[in-house]
Amino acid sequence: MTSISPYILEQLRARDAIPKATPAYLATAGSPLKVDTRAYTDIQVAPRVLLADFTLPIRSGRAWEAPAGSIIKISTPEGPQVGMCSPALPNGSSGPKLSPSRPGDLNIWNRHNPRERFWASRTRQLYASHVSTHDRLWSCLPYLRPMATILHDSLAWYGIDRHGGRVHDLLGTRCDPYVNTVLAGEQYDFHCHSNLTRAVAPFGLAESDVHDVINIFQVTGLDEQGRYFMNPCPAQPSDCIEFLAEQDLLMALSTCPGGDLSAWGFGSDNEKEMIKCCRPLRVQVYQLQDETLLSKLGWTPAQVAPYKGMHGVVSPLGDFVNQA
Repeated sequence: MTSISPYILEQLRARDAIPKATPAYLATAGSPLKVDTRAYTDIQVAPRVLLADFTLPIRSGRAWEAPAGSIIKISTPEGPQVGMCSPALPNGSSGPKLSPSRPGDLNIWNRHNPRERFWASRTRQLYASHVSTHDRLWSCLPYLRPMATILHDSLAWYGIDRHGGRVHDLLGTRCDPYVNTVLAGEQYDFHCHSNLTRAVAPFGLAESDVHDVINIFQVTGLDEQGRYFMNPCPAQPSDCIEFLAEQDLLMALSTCPGGDLSAWGFGSDNEKEMIKCCRPLRVQVYQLQDETLLSKLGWTPAQVAPYKGMHGVVSPLGDFVNQA
């Protein structure tokens, strides 16, 4: 056996004795990170009027508008995009026969200004690597305001599994044809990045507008070496996630072409097996039947961050030049 030096043993004991770290950001009462849970629950259960209803076929993408105050529901009408294996559920019991799933890759922009778009990394910092009910999706600088708030997450029960996996991932990003070409040397045009690029083109957006996603329904985590992993998705045909639009939004979703990752193989015979394990996603957009409810609850569209934006540049050419 390899012996461990007394110094290393001392360092390990000291590390184990250190209390858990405090999160950098906490959603305390009165913080913009903290929503009025009673008001948002009232919004979620209030009667609705359907504005749009469509299903995204497998390996496709679509974009749509969602006005401020609307509710966006994304569901798994045929269950997860998974195949066959036997994972354990978070409580250790044997679950349904599933294999690692691919998600719905979701992008979000301000409908009137595509430079304001979802900021996955800041949202991850403000909340966690995975989000759920009453967490907010924040926009990039210089706007930094909520774009959407999660009203309901039917998979909130999942929690954390035995590998450290959680649902609704902010760790990873969309699959794309560039990394596929670099790593596999193969050309394939229907990765999530490409699906999103095609989806937003009718709205005047370009490939450069596509950004890091929230991987809804995807179970992911980091292993003991910090490496990204994906676990089976527990979603069933009745599962969904719902958002409240905190401003006028343009949203785009891709049904990932990966399908069952245990049959991975773009450009090969495995691709036929992958297609069998891909599943569609359904999108519904609602407005509240009582159009005055939001104002009664004190809700208003999100406002941009009040920072003045000077960044210390008071006199770009210098004090002396301005006085001359």
